[in-house]
Amino acid sequence: MINRKAEKALLRLAGQFPILAVTGPRQSGKTTLAKAVFPEKNYISFDDKGMRELARSNTRDFLAAFPDGAIIDEAQKVPEIFDALKLVVDNNDYIPGKYILTGSSQFRLRENISDSLAGRVGLMKLLPFSVSELKEENILSDDPYDYVFRGLYPPLYDKDKHFLPDDWFENYIDTYLDLDVKDMINPSNVGEFRKLIQLCAECSGQMVNYDKIAGNIGVSAVTVKKWLSILEASYIIHFLEPDTNNIGKSVVKTPKMYFVDPGLMCYLLRLESKEELLLDRHKGAAVETLAVAELLKQRYNEARKANLTFFRDKKGFEVDTIADWKRTFAIEIKSNSDTEIKLSANTRKYVAARGGETKGMVFYLGDITCDINNIKYVSWKDWSDIA
Repeated sequence: MINRKAEKALLRLAGQFPILAVTGPRQSGKTTLAKAVFPEKNYISFDDKGMRELARSNTRDFLAAFPDGAIIDEAQKVPEIFDALKLVVDNNDYIPGKYILTGSSQFRLRENISDSLAGRVGLMKLLPFSVSELKEENILSDDPYDYVFRGLYPPLYDKDKHFLPDDWFENYIDTYLDLDVKDMINPSNVGEFRKLIQLCAECSGQMVNYDKIAGNIGVSAVTVKKWLSILEASYIIHFLEPDTNNIGKSVVKTPKMYFVDPGLMCYLLRLESKEELLLDRHKGAAVETLAVAELLKQRYNEARKANLTFFRDKKGFEVDTIADWKRTFAIEIKSNSDTEIKLSANTRKYVAARGGETKGMVFYLGDITCDINNIKYVSWKDWSDIA
């Protein structure tokens, strides 16, 4: 099993909150993580119909049968369990880390947590593997495009399952539409929603044009915004908002959109091999998508907010990503493998304008992380481990 960097943060939360919730996209390894970090706890899955019926019949007695707590998988399938958990936590001794909730339907899980368990839950967002997790297991190849094209969903790295990416991603999208989306939209619009996902793949790394997307699909811009919020809530896409730090110039107000996994993006672009990706006009956007995803993983694996933005003024000057963490990082993302000085031009300009403790970085596809003239060139192997 590949060790997850999120383990440390999950244990940190378990020392404070009586209930933990591990959310994230389907097939990101949430249940596997919970079992690995809390091997002593009973495991309950509400995928089991009998277990669901037993829990629904008397939720308080059901929880009482597990005095030391439990891992409750697919918790959203028994909504009554959330109110029962609230009562158990509020009316008994405070025991951090007693219950761990996971689920594949992020909408229902998060809705129930917000309604019933606010203030009682430590929330962990788990995304697919990071490049650094594979590196620490000594299974990382030397070609970054292996991961840009294939993506990093854990089942694709399970040696016992032998999944082909095309087949796996096709099933993944069908399952997502059937189990997650069908209750969120009018069933007659599923075809249009599928088209939206396809268009998002073509627009990853770009500022969102709601009207253009709406025109291509044949729905209203209002509907597009609603559907994009569904994709974001289910960790298919992520938005970077414009940097609010005014450095004396007019800035754009439209967010940029990224896929959370570049492999899913490449599948939706109908790319059949990494060699085909190398010749495709979306190559740079796919590399940028991997980079932003790796930054998200670093933050989420620490149970922190993303705090990622981008900068672009109305004259077109842009810095790909601004990470406002303990220190601010201005990051330019390039598909080059050499540390050319021109790659850092925008980063240097932004750092000079903003000043303070802002650190300039260039994410590139070389193998060595190094400092050159006060700019850090970060190898793709280190993108999820920069701070």
